[in-house]
Amino acid sequence: MTTPLRPTPEQLAAAKDALVPDVSAPGLRVLFCGINPGLWSGATGRHFARPGNRFWPALHRSGFTPRLLRPDEQRELLALGLGITNVVARTTAKADELTPEEYRQGGAALVERVGRLRPQVLAVLGIGAYRTAFGRPGTKVGRQSDGIGDTEVWVLPNPSGLNAHYTLDRIAAEFRSLREALPTA
Repeated sequence: MTTPLRPTPEQLAAAKDALVPDVSAPGLRVLFCGINPGLWSGATGRHFARPGNRFWPALHRSGFTPRLLRPDEQRELLALGLGITNVVARTTAKADELTPEEYRQGGAALVERVGRLRPQVLAVLGIGAYRTAFGRPGTKVGRQSDGIGDTEVWVLPNPSGLNAHYTLDRIAAEFRSLREALPTA
């Protein structure tokens, strides 16, 4: 078993504004979309890498993955028809360092990416990010009435450990609602 990379404070500081490559391919079942990568992800090159982030446990508990994957196993998602991208590409210590303009530009870039990759579902993980990026202030968690082309859009809770509004069980339940709504392959 591989030990996950634990960045030093210097590596974390150096990761500010770094880019973490998407885990994506055309025709995925679900393209999960984070707000933006944190410093831990920037330092390791892995999505949702910070200990305490609940993405990987929620993905497993909801039934999307047959076992709990680690961030260093993120490429295994592709074989399951899953991928990861972000609204805003640059890494920051906290999402509140992003400007509304960055969200709007990220939303436009995301629409282009979804049009090119054509996943069945885009799942945006963060209601505030979705509201700002797409100019939809009244959005609620769940399936959205507007898609992007043929791609259905869902908004799910942000799995960051900083999101005190949702427990891991509640996040997993929202992920499960999406999984159960997918057409069977």
